[in-house]
Amino acid sequence: MTEPLLAVRDLHVSFQTRDGENQAVRGVSFTIEEGETLGIVGESGSGKSVTAKAVMALIQPPGRIASGSVEYRGRNLLSLSEKEWRRLRGNRIAMVFQDPMTSLNPVKRIGDQLTEIIRRHRGLSKAEAAREAVRLLTEVGISQPRERLRQYPHEFSGGMRQRVMIAMALSCSPELLIADEPTTALDVTIQAQILELFKKLKTETRTAVALITHDLGVVAQVCTRVIVMYGGLIMEEGSVEDIFYRPQHPYTLGLLRSLPKRGKEGRERLTPIEGSPPDLLDPPSGCPFRDRCPYAFDRCSERPPAFELSPGHRSMCWLAEALPGVKAESASEPVLPAGEGGGADGSR
Repeated sequence: MTEPLLAVRDLHVSFQTRDGENQAVRGVSFTIEEGETLGIVGESGSGKSVTAKAVMALIQPPGRIASGSVEYRGRNLLSLSEKEWRRLRGNRIAMVFQDPMTSLNPVKRIGDQLTEIIRRHRGLSKAEAAREAVRLLTEVGISQPRERLRQYPHEFSGGMRQRVMIAMALSCSPELLIADEPTTALDVTIQAQILELFKKLKTETRTAVALITHDLGVVAQVCTRVIVMYGGLIMEEGSVEDIFYRPQHPYTLGLLRSLPKRGKEGRERLTPIEGSPPDLLDPPSGCPFRDRCPYAFDRCSERPPAFELSPGHRSMCWLAEALPGVKAESASEPVLPAGEGGGADGSR
């Protein structure tokens, strides 16, 4: 069995505040295989972006990686020097950040910023880098790319700045692209272009993508596998089909039930998840979702393990153990009460 491209193992990340230690990530483990697109979903504050920044060694004080490992092709990234990271970051592993305005230099032309990355990592001449910059801007849907390269970030809309950041991330053909909410600032047409670009990466190159988003519709379109985060932990992990049509955790079900349904005529009342996320300054000792879960019972005061319900499908919920005849290694029926499991359209 070949080793994964990226393996995150028991990752803990915390931030020291005046009120105490915020335990943002509390033991996260997952892998990303070469060429796959992994969706990372969950509410704000669930630990998605902190996990991504930890992978890129971008946690700065007062934050710290308390424990765990992040391995890229078997090499522990957390042991690298900053010099070693400069060779790796942006070249083999690249990231598109949620706020492109803070990632672009406001006093440098877009073309200078893009060609600088290309020349540094790929060794191209100035003319070759300029031609490559035009191609990249065209690929991410920016019209008149030659003229745009002469402009400054403030002359771009938020959506265009985001596309510039995606072009920069793709400029060195990374093996792993981490995209943090890459379509949030884009209109529907441009969002569709970017999603097609991610699909192209999956089919035409071996680039793996970790797509962080709150938009389950985006996940359904481009991802092959999904992890669902809440309270700094992974609640459920599985294929897109597992998550959308065989959800096994009450939190996953809550996210799906809060989606608008296709084909429904007239107005439709969405079903929100009642309550608030846990306080990670003083996180609950048991399941972090128990205070909002309609199926919570006494055992939920203990943190459940991640039960493997079928190959590659895991759920951190005691309901898996509570069902008669269901083994931790596999399950053939939903662990939720009858009539509750299903996808966004209610199918199974």
